Amino acid sequence: MEAAKQSGREVTVYLLDGTTGPYLVIVLAVLLIGGGLYEVLPTAKWGHTLGKKLCGVRVLDIEGHDTPPLSSVIKRWLVYGVLGVLAVGIVNAVWCLFDRPWRQCWHDKLARTFVAEK
Repeated sequence: MEAAKQSGREVTVYLLDGTTGPYLVIVLAVLLIGGGLYEVLPTAKWGHTLGKKLCGVRVLDIEGHDTPPLSSVIKRWLVYGVLGVLAVGIVNAVWCLFDRPWRQCWHDKLARTFVAEK
């Protein structure tokens, strides 16, 4: 950036290069591993995370009304994350208020899950 300032011309400087790329990979890996440990594994094993347990709700498979399979939980988590990053997450969360009787958000519809009270 200093060389661009000293050149006296208007130039484009890209801040993502070979030196910042590894940091981006590290941040993405931490998000994926952290999200997997916090959201995916507990939901697949017990049907809830710590937050869902405190609120008294469980994530259930829409057909079996039991803990959803790992593939559905991963789909649910990835779609929720992508929609959140795209700033559509608020619309996604509000959608479940109007969706009756299941009250499913879009990530629940795709994963064929729903959130039920205990």
